Amino acid sequence: MNDFVVADPKRCIGCRTCEVACVLAHGGENALENLNAASFYPRLQVIKTAKVSMPVQCRQCEDAPCARACTVDAIRQSGSSVQVVAGKCVGCKACLVACPYGAIDLIAADAAGGKTEVAAYKCDLCVNHASGPACVRVCPTKALQKVEGSLLAGRLRNKRLRAALGSE
Repeated sequence: MNDFVVADPKRCIGCRTCEVACVLAHGGENALENLNAASFYPRLQVIKTAKVSMPVQCRQCEDAPCARACTVDAIRQSGSSVQVVAGKCVGCKACLVACPYGAIDLIAADAAGGKTEVAAYKCDLCVNHASGPACVRVCPTKALQKVEGSLLAGRLRNKRLRAALGSE
């Protein structure tokens, strides 16, 4: 089972701190100085309604529909998450259509020769940060939690065993 981030809509206040942390975590060395609306591309999106706010982000599916839809193998299982290999992505949007959560977006970037290249991007669980997902670390209400897939799988096995033995 893959790791993933889960949100508690009862705790989320819609402050978008998670979005800012995500952009800064992926923005490189001078991310704060370079932060502006034109380059603000978080890998999660806070959705607000009249009654609830909650971030939507990749669920790191086991049998990821986005990876199956990708014709160039630019989305693949890596460790305990699903990652985009940006250099392989051709921007065809197949993954965007296939994602049942609407958690993949496209980002345009300037390429050589004055051309623009489009590539998929999504939550990568901040795999390059030892401290884990930036969104989880900064959430002021602790509405976000990283769930370790291996721990959850063990708990589910134990719960099923207890149920089968009638001890639950």
